[in-house]
Amino acid sequence: MDTFEGKAAVITGGASGMGRAMADRFGAAGTRIMIADVEGPAMDAAVAELDSAGVDAVGVLVDVSSERDMDELAEAALSRFGQVNVVCNNAGVGGGGLMDELTTADWEWILGVNLWGVIHGIRVFLPHLLEHGDGHIVNTGSVAGHTSYPNIGPYNASKHAVVTISETLYNELQVRGSSVGVSVLCPGLVSTNIINSERNRPETLRSPIIPPDPAPEDEERIQMMLAIYEDAVKPPEVADLVYNAVLDDQFYIWTDYVYAESIMQRHEDIRLGRNPSRRAQLIEEDQTVKGPPEAG
Repeated sequence: MDTFEGKAAVITGGASGMGRAMADRFGAAGTRIMIADVEGPAMDAAVAELDSAGVDAVGVLVDVSSERDMDELAEAALSRFGQVNVVCNNAGVGGGGLMDELTTADWEWILGVNLWGVIHGIRVFLPHLLEHGDGHIVNTGSVAGHTSYPNIGPYNASKHAVVTISETLYNELQVRGSSVGVSVLCPGLVSTNIINSERNRPETLRSPIIPPDPAPEDEERIQMMLAIYEDAVKPPEVADLVYNAVLDDQFYIWTDYVYAESIMQRHEDIRLGRNPSRRAQLIEEDQTVKGPPEAG
């Protein structure tokens, strides 16, 4: 793609966070926007604000883990726009716990949104993009798709899968000589509401080990985490990176260099066949690195 002007974009998880910032950025460039989200009020508010800014926007209530919902999303997008050019499979949730304490519901919820949401998005939109050739898919992965921090096993698994699915799709598109592009967004910490993902967890997938409200002893830890997220990279910065990556046909999209050492160390462990290096939790990773790592 060489321009966003007059194009149409579908953004899952577009009512808040990075998805909302993408909608704002793409919309400002003349793109028609379809926001797909599971949060109705937030979605309606986002569409109203986009509309007041002169953006042709519409919202569709969607559970990305649902095959039927995603089929209907594609039908709605094609009916509204005729042609879709940009697909951002961005919806995601965070969560985890120790492996011996996780339930099947924990795995099903996180993999359903983070992994199956991407799978469904590719399934329903890729044939259309291949048919007209003027399109780009952006899958939201994570630095967790390149590392294996403790206590977030389901999240790690989902993001590793998104990265390899994206790489596989890229190679397939290259082999067939397609003009359709694909990028994988691999953010570190971004100032979004992902830390409060439980608000959107279906009752049928509630985990009995996670109380509905935090225990008093957890309040200090939660406040610390909120403060860290508040100081993290802002969604509009990420949206700018995604916007430029689509125009430049750039595959990997990194939001910062904080986790570069961890990623390189993991690759070195694999290369040398040594045991994985011990890491702290993702949120505890050193936040002092501001520039690219030195070549070694």
